[in-house]
Parts: sequence; C-alpha cells; structure tokens
Amino acid sequence: MATKSLPTIAGGSNGLSRYLEEIRRFPMLEPDQEYMLAKRWRDDGDTDAAQELITSHLRLVARIAMGYRGYGLPIGEVISEGNVGLMQAVKRFEPERGFRLATYAMWWIRASIQEYILRSWSLVKMGTTAAQKKLFFNLRRAKSQLQALEEGDLKPEHVKTIATKFGVSEEDVVSMNRRLGGDASLNAPVRADSESGEWQDWLVDDAPDQEETLVKDDEMGRRKSYLSDALATLNDRERRIFEARRLADEPVTLEELSTEFGVSRERIRQIEVRAFEKVQKAVQGAARVEEAGEAA
Repeated sequence: MATKSLPTIAGGSNGLSRYLEEIRRFPMLEPDQEYMLAKRWRDDGDTDAAQELITSHLRLVARIAMGYRGYGLPIGEVISEGNVGLMQAVKRFEPERGFRLATYAMWWIRASIQEYILRSWSLVKMGTTAAQKKLFFNLRRAKSQLQALEEGDLKPEHVKTIATKFGVSEEDVVSMNRRLGGDASLNAPVRADSESGEWQDWLVDDAPDQEETLVKDDEMGRRKSYLSDALATLNDRERRIFEARRLADEPVTLEELSTEFGVSRERIRQIEVRAFEKVQKAVQGAARVEEAGEAA
C-alpha cells in the first residue's frame, strides 16, 4: 500500500507527547465517510482514501499500544508495529460487511504488536504454546487481581493459582514473572507540564482482551482451512476474480479485471458477489460439519 509517511515519535522525553498531540489533529470519521473512503480504496485503488482511513485510526493504535508498555520495549516501536497492523486491516477491510473499520482493525493491530513482542523477548527459547502466550500477555492482570504487584518472586499460593488458571506449570509462572520484572506505574502523567492526563487514560478500550485474541488466532487457522476448501468450488474465472478482489494484498480494480476478461465492470462485480456467496456457503457448511463432529 503506497501511502504518505505517517507521523513518527521523535527522540527525547517529549517525543511521545508530541506524537499523541499530532495524531489527535486527524479527524474521526462518520460511518458514511468511512464507507465511501473504503469503497474508493477497494474499488479504485485511491491511496488518498486509504491514507485518510489510516490517519483517522492512529489514536486507536496508540491506545492499544499503551497496554503493552510494561514489556520493556520502546513505545515508539510498539506503536509503529501497531500501525503496520492497521495498514494490513485497511488493505483487507470490506465495508459491505456492515461493521466499522475500528472493530475489524483491533485484531490486526493487537496481532502485529504481540508478534513484535514475542520476537523481541525470544520466547521461542522457552516455548510458545498457546497457554504460555496467554500467560505472557495476562500475567500482570492476574497479579493485579491477586493484589500481588510487588516486585520480586510471587508467593507460592499465588504461583499455584496463576498456574492453574492458565494451564501452565508453576515453574513457567515463576520464570515468566522474573522475565517480565517490575510493573511500570500507569498513574504517571503523560507529561508533567500538560493536562494530557495519566497513561492509564489511554487504556480505556472496549476491545477483546489478549486472551480472547489468542482464541481468535487459533480459530483463524481453521478458517483458512475452510477457505482453501471453499475456493475449490469456484470455476477458474470466479476464483481469479474472487482472489484478486478479496484476498490480494493489493486488490485489483474492477476496471483492470473488466479489461482482462473483456466484460463490463458491472459484470465483474456480479461474478465477485456470486463467488463470495459460494465461498461463504461452503465455509459455513464446513463449520457446521465440524461443530456437529465436536458435539457427537
């Protein structure tokens, strides 16, 4: 996606504050504005429309990124990784589905940030099971619920409670707690000489928590399998158009496909809709079969 450069976080103690102030200047979009911009990007490859979709959601990325400040990584890099996830979401956003871009983008933003954190912490050395990832991203929350946020090793009863909750060994809990170290205060002001509030003010977010995101990650694998089988139900032309319009990183415009197949833009649109309906039906059918098998 070729877009203009985004605001960046400069070095220095006030770099983050200036960045947050800068991205607040980008206006939020009304539902109809967002829909039309998404259509212009998807149908015509309008990069200005894509740029406006991205900049209007930079505050969402910053708010989500603030929730990962306790992992000892530069907040500027965490936000940058979240912005990469946001751009991926804009590439794949389908406004006809009826939900807002923010709802769709949250998963991509969180996934991009979490992948960056996992890479940076080299968790592969200690295992990357779903339970360990869940522990990694939820340990602080669990400690807070147990009122065990003091620095140092956890009490044995707290270790046992957390290990049972996340399905990991007590050794994993002790090791993870030591790796994560102390907890940074979220009550510190964003900037001492401003009225920007405390860091925790940026964390107000109704999005699914990290545990729910990991569940969605597992589900994504099944959906990819369903999709692969569903694509086999399409003929060559339907598959080409469906993949070009719905699956490509850089969606092909209706005009380009109409030239390729020698038919009108409206005909391409009709084939795309028909192909989507066939894929949707096949995916839903496969999901019902799996659910029936699990229930048996």
